[in-house]
Amino acid sequence: MDDLTTLKKLVLAPYILKATALIGVSRKVGGNQFRHSFATLGILLDYKYFHDTVLLKASLLHDLLEDLPSTEVEEIRKIDPDGSQVVDLVLEVTKRTDETKPQYLNRVLETGSRNAKILKCADRISNLTDLHLDTHVNKKISQYLDQTEKYVLPMAVQVNRDLVIELTDLVAKRRELCKLGFRDKVRKIIRPGKQKPDTRG
Repeated sequence: MDDLTTLKKLVLAPYILKATALIGVSRKVGGNQFRHSFATLGILLDYKYFHDTVLLKASLLHDLLEDLPSTEVEEIRKIDPDGSQVVDLVLEVTKRTDETKPQYLNRVLETGSRNAKILKCADRISNLTDLHLDTHVNKKISQYLDQTEKYVLPMAVQVNRDLVIELTDLVAKRRELCKLGFRDKVRKIIRPGKQKPDTRG
């Protein structure tokens, strides 16, 4: 089946409706998790994962169970023939309550399915794209980049060479932004702006 025919047959509407629950979950960078889920879907389509309907459907819900734990999982399983596999994939990329972030990422890296790693890489690309100095301090950005290099890049190595290239490029660009931001702060400390004269009577 060619790409056009595959996309014509792809039915995402029920999953989009489920994902609208994320509209109420805001993101620190602005917007909400519903928009982020679409960004993740867009990245997967950009990489031409047209034929993996489970992966595409799961991308819309990948944060749903973590952000809204009261979600009725069985309802998702009954959406269509892919429903159960979609839930299983979403559960793979959902951080458990007893896991730290490093433990969670290491679990996906060491025991996650191919699709779980692809989905996590797409999710991380979206998050890195939204990572800016006006919403996160240098230290937090640096830690996030270190985490990406330690856990997510190795996932990309296992599943898609092009994902490796994009993630590497994003990490490098964000590190450069951190350096520039730090230099600007140092300049302001060393060369504070001239105080305007007090013209009050």
